[in-house]
Amino acid sequence: MPTRRDFLAGTVGVVGATALPASAAPFVHTSSSTASSQGRVLGANDRVRVGVIGTGRQGTGVMRGHQRLADVEIAAICDVYAPNLAKAAEVAPTAAKHADFRRILDDKSIDAVVIGTPDHWHALMTVLACQAGKDVYVEKPTSVAIAEGRAMVQAARKYNRIVQVGTQQRSQPHFQQAAEIVKSGALGDITLVRCWNAANAKGIGNPPDGAPPEGLDWDLWLGPAQKVPFNPNRFGVVPDAWSHFRWFWDYAGGMMTDWGVHLIDIVQMAMNVDAPLEVSTIGGKFHLDDNRDTPDTIVATYRYPDFVMTYENRVCNGMPITGRAYGMEFMGTTATLFVDRERFELRPEPPVGTRPTEPRPEVTTTPAAADGSFPSHQRNFIDCVKSRQAPICDIEIGHRSSSTAILGNMALRSGQTVVWDGKAERVTNGNDKAAALVARAYRAPWKLTV
Repeated sequence: MPTRRDFLAGTVGVVGATALPASAAPFVHTSSSTASSQGRVLGANDRVRVGVIGTGRQGTGVMRGHQRLADVEIAAICDVYAPNLAKAAEVAPTAAKHADFRRILDDKSIDAVVIGTPDHWHALMTVLACQAGKDVYVEKPTSVAIAEGRAMVQAARKYNRIVQVGTQQRSQPHFQQAAEIVKSGALGDITLVRCWNAANAKGIGNPPDGAPPEGLDWDLWLGPAQKVPFNPNRFGVVPDAWSHFRWFWDYAGGMMTDWGVHLIDIVQMAMNVDAPLEVSTIGGKFHLDDNRDTPDTIVATYRYPDFVMTYENRVCNGMPITGRAYGMEFMGTTATLFVDRERFELRPEPPVGTRPTEPRPEVTTTPAAADGSFPSHQRNFIDCVKSRQAPICDIEIGHRSSSTAILGNMALRSGQTVVWDGKAERVTNGNDKAAALVARAYRAPWKLTV
């Protein structure tokens, strides 16, 4: 029977920055490139000047992570909502304050930007930042539509920029160790991987449209999204309205692209895959009576060449799966591996033919390292800004993980299976409704041009 030592044999240590793969080789500028698109050349001991765009809960949290690094200066902060900007100024009192993100991009002394805005801004801001010569740390998911994410990859390569996606689990050693166990073959043949988030949450209500709150530039908050009246739930900065923008298709993709991306990212890393072959999704708003677009219950099934992955989300029932409210399980012929942010567990399979009433092999648990005991995702980004090596979650990787989550939503919204050509990034089974969701229209005057 396999022992814990057998399972852990051959695993590797923490993954650091790596050279860009040949398929991701940066574009070498010709005489048509501008000085601003090259960026400031940084030495190993230089401080990196960072501008933070979007200073709500997540943006400020990522800013604090960068602020803890001795070689980082928070040079500028930006938010379209004045109260958010004022709170961030308390954290970074010496930073320049802006209401328009373009002022940060215009500042040639700023080396890198953090993009912590709602999702519908991620792609356009990343592309514009790359064109302005800035390296980018962008929150996940990379985009609302898959074509936007591909434009982000193209911009990073064309302008020779470092772009890190905020799927920070890749920087945690126990996720890396769990992935190496999966890759080692110690679990046997893995035919099923399941991912889930379960909770029992109240709805967000049906507040009426109205006037934007004082200090909010609603038109700039909407940006490339369609023009609609202000609604407190679309904006989300009201009491008990935490990130409610995530529940509207114009700005995000629900739990599938909020939490699902984190889980899918680790699955694709561990299973060494980039994209599924097809996806089928069922779900809907079966219980909640509010003005959200996204479902309260969803199950997506992905077929890869050698295994099936499922993602399940419930917001109306918090019953855990195998005792956990969220996580991933890799189910192999030899053992099952569970992993979340606190631990990974190995459950060896009993001999074939063992009765359910017979004792099962012992489960072994490996806890996650304590916070601060390993290099952070932000540390990796800043190191790569200086070294010009690919970060641990390079934009190509982040785009692929985000695309898989987005495909789940495309199947749900189209009501049909999506057969997917991952290389060409197109729907191939005549699902016109899904194909129409690969890209999205931008509201004038905003344009996504690499």
